[in-house]
Amino acid sequence: MIWKLLRQHISVAQLAGFFLANLCGMVIVLLGIQFYKDVLPVFTQGDSFMKKDYVIVSKQVSTLGSLVGKGGTFSRADIADMESQPFAKRTGAFTPAQFQVSAGMGMAGMQLSTAMFFESVPDEFVDVRLEGWTYREGQTEIPIIIPRNYLNLYNFGFAQSRNLPQLSEGVMGMMTLDVRLSGRGRTERMKGRIVGFSNRLNTILVPQAFMEWANATLGDGGQTAPSRLIVEVDNPADDRIAKYFKQKGYETEGDKLDAGKTTWFLKMVVGIVLTVGLIISVLSFYLLMLSIYLLLQKNTKKLENLLMIGFSPAAVARPYQVLTVGLNAAVAAMGVLLVWMARDAYLDMLRRMVPDLQEGSLLPALLTAGGLFLLVSVLNVLAVRRKVESIWRKK
Repeated sequence: MIWKLLRQHISVAQLAGFFLANLCGMVIVLLGIQFYKDVLPVFTQGDSFMKKDYVIVSKQVSTLGSLVGKGGTFSRADIADMESQPFAKRTGAFTPAQFQVSAGMGMAGMQLSTAMFFESVPDEFVDVRLEGWTYREGQTEIPIIIPRNYLNLYNFGFAQSRNLPQLSEGVMGMMTLDVRLSGRGRTERMKGRIVGFSNRLNTILVPQAFMEWANATLGDGGQTAPSRLIVEVDNPADDRIAKYFKQKGYETEGDKLDAGKTTWFLKMVVGIVLTVGLIISVLSFYLLMLSIYLLLQKNTKKLENLLMIGFSPAAVARPYQVLTVGLNAAVAAMGVLLVWMARDAYLDMLRRMVPDLQEGSLLPALLTAGGLFLLVSVLNVLAVRRKVESIWRKK
């Protein structure tokens, strides 16, 4: 009955304007967040065990240094200087093996074997969620991470020339290697299991605990100056990084700095888009409140009469609150639907560009839509209730 009495002055045009403006802002915000979440794996999925902004640093190898036997290693002063840089959050050193390594495996009636090398980095630089990245003394199996291009060289070079089967990453993960370690007049035979493939690390990585045990058991047990460092940086696009590396004559492996810059610019663009969307949403929120306030102003006499005959402020405010919550719910639902349609379109293009793209879910857009709906609805409900109570207090 109250709704029938109060709806006479509702402006459909004003509510439609709010709906379209809020829908526009909602779609921009949801699409920006969802697109960022969907595209980000293109730059980070290569090494699922190292998704932070890590840079691998080495010194340039000069002809003169090679002739005089001067190695390109980092001294403690070099490492301390790197750690003191404002762009460096953490710095770790690669630990090389002080023993000889060879590995073999049987395939199609052939026994393949090769000389290898091992390196390790501190465990905090490897994602702890990486299954099986542990080693305890006495364990006979070694977890190993190898460069992905090693597998590509085998599949597209060696395997084709020898008529051997090509191997996928999944198959390689199920196979074991016969690893032979030798040093200090002692030989150890162990099993190796490949637990990951890297696009960023051009080395064969083993756990730090294994390297410490093996160097103490088979190596000379001394400290070896590292030839490479792994550095976690705040922002790979920071121009201070490139300037510092150029000044010191350092080199970086792979295209991490370029990929980091791309990711940083992606975050910046998404941030700008989200800001625009939020501004539109805030303006549409004020448009709705202005419409409701004008409607309340037109119905002030009726509202006063309803309050005087015994209706509570909550009962009088409820029709307007239901109206605003219903509009917000429709905006959220329509926004998610439009984002879902747009996502299908750009995911097709991403799949053609990156066939092995790890596709996420619509959860980021759903959570954002739900959060915005609750926030705006609560603000609308409180504002309407406050306005009606102010009319009641005047009476």
